[in-house]
Amino acid sequence: MDFFLAATSTFTAPTVLTIVFLVLAVGLALSFEFVNGFHDTANAVATVIYTNTLKATPAVVWSGLWNLIGVLTSSGAVAFGIVALLPVELVINIGSTAGFAMVFALLLSAITWNLGTWYFGLPASSSHTLIGSIMGVGLANSMMQGGIYAFGSGVNWAKAKEVGLALLISPVVGFVCAGVLFLLIKVLVKNPSLYKAPEGKAPPPWWIRIILLFTCTGVSFAHGSNDGQKGMGLIVLILVGILPGIYALKMDAPNDAVRQVAVSALELGGIFSKSAAGATPADAEVDSTKEISAYLKTNGTLTPSTYAALARKSDGIAAALKDSGTFQDLPEASRRDLRTDFYLVSSAIKKLNKTGALTDPVAKKAEVDFSTNVDMLTNYIPLWVKYAVAISLGLGTMIGYKRIVVTVGEKIGKSHLTYGQGAAAEFVAMGTILAADHFGLPVSTTHVLSSGIAGTMAANKSGLQMDTLRNILMAWVLTLPVCIFLGALLFALGLNLLFLIGIR
Repeated sequence: MDFFLAATSTFTAPTVLTIVFLVLAVGLALSFEFVNGFHDTANAVATVIYTNTLKATPAVVWSGLWNLIGVLTSSGAVAFGIVALLPVELVINIGSTAGFAMVFALLLSAITWNLGTWYFGLPASSSHTLIGSIMGVGLANSMMQGGIYAFGSGVNWAKAKEVGLALLISPVVGFVCAGVLFLLIKVLVKNPSLYKAPEGKAPPPWWIRIILLFTCTGVSFAHGSNDGQKGMGLIVLILVGILPGIYALKMDAPNDAVRQVAVSALELGGIFSKSAAGATPADAEVDSTKEISAYLKTNGTLTPSTYAALARKSDGIAAALKDSGTFQDLPEASRRDLRTDFYLVSSAIKKLNKTGALTDPVAKKAEVDFSTNVDMLTNYIPLWVKYAVAISLGLGTMIGYKRIVVTVGEKIGKSHLTYGQGAAAEFVAMGTILAADHFGLPVSTTHVLSSGIAGTMAANKSGLQMDTLRNILMAWVLTLPVCIFLGALLFALGLNLLFLIGIR
């Protein structure tokens, strides 16, 4: 326990070392997206390459362009949905030694597994990989604090269940819907050329090329808008931890938005005080933080002291913003603390709402409005981060696409992919990913598209290569446990290494 408390002390290394950590951490996050391009973006170009719709080079350039557009137009909901899986004490102490160990551990474990499965040409899921790594870090963190009995408190299990269901259901949706869509196309479109495999290097008829180019574009755009957000969320977290004066808050937020939050916080302070049922507010700021953090854990319970802590935090937010027209008016040193308070109060409100604790309609509206407004001021992605992630995805696709493309194009079905099968699989993948993006859920482009191709092969009675499917299924089953183990192991090793080199 003493070891952990020391590890979560504020990172106070020299400026040069801090910059080194910043470069390494952001570089790792971009490397994860680069490797993501091997796995997931490569699936988007597999059908157009194997149907001779486009040659490899223009296909990956075109896909990279639409990945960029998808990333740039993304909402950020998936990015911060991933962040919500992280342990609350590490999120609010991201600039601590433990916070750095967390970032390096989860990224290194995810990259390691992705490279391994790519080497063997297996379309593994980068989403599964990253989520497993996050869970491993969370479990290791909880056990280091409270021993084996704290095993279940290190992960946001409610969010993990939500994400897990999306990852579990999406391949089934891909298989069934792609198969059904392909059969429907065969009924409605009688042109036999749509159901032929390419002959040599000859391109398909122009109208089929347009259809396949459209579906490739759609999958690339959807992939960028969903998968690209995972790296973005982690990079923002890194920037907040290392450069809070610049990135902790949306510095260009309009005056009206800042004032609205201040007014809402003052109102919330009164509402929470009434719900505290006479409980005395925490005497110190750190006590309020601990009280709310404990409530936010999976096994956290709501008590009058929780409301008292929320009242104190809300009053503190109102006082901090009282005389500030913009975030620029705040001292740099206080911006990280304000973001932490925003995060704690907003996250607690979301849990109160989800568990049905908000019963008074007036209080519920005030609390939910506050949470929504705060998210707008903190859950933002700098434009340069979006460009960096999009370029990393595109470069990864161009350099390492061949192994996965061969698997998707040749090794799932016993016959060559036909034009109609490629179009049906990609159309379903595009729709599934965009729907998940709308709800802020991460899904695997790899699993949706490869299962979609398998579905069209089954629907067409083309036969399936069971060895390939068995290998893909094995990778799918092993990804979570392996990455949980790697994440936990690297987190523990990282903390010890940072201590050994004298970083506290």
